[in-house]
Amino acid sequence: MQKTCLECNEKLIGRSDKKFCSDYCRNAYNNNINKDSKNLIRNINNRLRKNWRILETANTSGKTKTTRKKLTQEGFDFNYFTSIYTTKEGSIYYFVYDQGYLELENEYFLLVKRE
Repeated sequence: MQKTCLECNEKLIGRSDKKFCSDYCRNAYNNNINKDSKNLIRNINNRLRKNWRILETANTSGKTKTTRKKLTQEGFDFNYFTSIYTTKEGSIYYFVYDQGYLELENEYFLLVKRE
């Protein structure tokens, strides 16, 4: 039985478990499989990435305070986060990957970084 490349269907020569004829075909095949084929997923990932960058830029020391106004001026969207952590005292931290925030009084936020 003759095996063919999964990307270009060329005849494979070499190892019996070989799947691709070249690195180019291997990369092209995997890029096609792993691309974000849905705009929704791509847009959400872009929004999370932007929120993470904003938090990382604002929180240079690992723990700092800022205002809602400053975050929204940078384009932060409070609807997008990756996880929620609730403390024993009931405080709710919202995280975008390792960057998090806790809503305080008077439109202030405590920014933290999870180690």
